[in-house]
Amino acid sequence: MLNNESFERWCQQLKLSEEARAIITHIRTSPPSRRVQGHAGNVSGQYPSRKMGFGIQFESRHNELAAITLMEHDPTVLEYYDQPERIHLTYQGPQKRVSVWHTPDFFVLRQDGAGWMECKMEDALNRLVVGHHGRRM
Repeated sequence: MLNNESFERWCQQLKLSEEARAIITHIRTSPPSRRVQGHAGNVSGQYPSRKMGFGIQFESRHNELAAITLMEHDPTVLEYYDQPERIHLTYQGPQKRVSVWHTPDFFVLRQDGAGWMECKMEDALNRLVVGHHGRRM
C-alpha cells in the first residue's frame, strides 16, 4: 500500500487532474460501500491481504477471489479496494438511453493508471452484451 508521499508521486507521474486525485483519495480513505453477500451457488468471504494490510471482500471464489489472488501477487498493482462507492453509468439501451447506479467489484491502482474493475464469468458477460450492448464499465 502506498504512503501519502508515494501516492502524491504516483499522481504527479500520471499527471492526474485534481478531480481524479479527489476521487481516488475518497476511494482510498472510505470503507467498502456495502458488505458482500452469499447467494446460491457462490461463496463469499474475506481475503487477508498482505499488500493492503486488511481483509478484502469477495462474493465469488471462482472470479472475484481469483482476481484478488492475481492482484495480490501482481507487482504492477499498487493497491486495490473492494466494493468502492457506486458509479453512475449512462448508455444506449436497445430502445432508449439507460441510466443506472452500479457498485463495481474493485477499484485498482496500477503503476500506469487506475480504474474500476468488474468480475464476471464469460457467460454472464455474453448475456450482458446481448441485452445491454451499449453499456461500458
